[in-house]
Amino acid sequence: MAHLVTFHWGWLLASLLLGLAMGWIAVVHRGQGVSKRTSGWLAALATGLVMAALAHVIPGRPGYWLDLGLVMFALYLAGCAAGSWLRDWVLSRPAPLA
Repeated sequence: MAHLVTFHWGWLLASLLLGLAMGWIAVVHRGQGVSKRTSGWLAALATGLVMAALAHVIPGRPGYWLDLGLVMFALYLAGCAAGSWLRDWVLSRPAPLA
């Protein structure tokens, strides 16, 4: 992990900042979400990829890129959550007193 951070800190920072920007500009709409079946498949895929990365099932360069991609994706999602929270915090107005 230290190797990823040392040599790819710029890409990791860029994914965090991109997530922060996307979380800030994203407008929440109450549209049709993904189905339960699709979300189950996506959760299984994500769990499988994380387990493969933790168990070092994929050797060499592809495993290295898998680790880097998962870390970048996690930082992107954390940036999205932080950006959404910051937008809500900055733009929310207190309710008027009755």
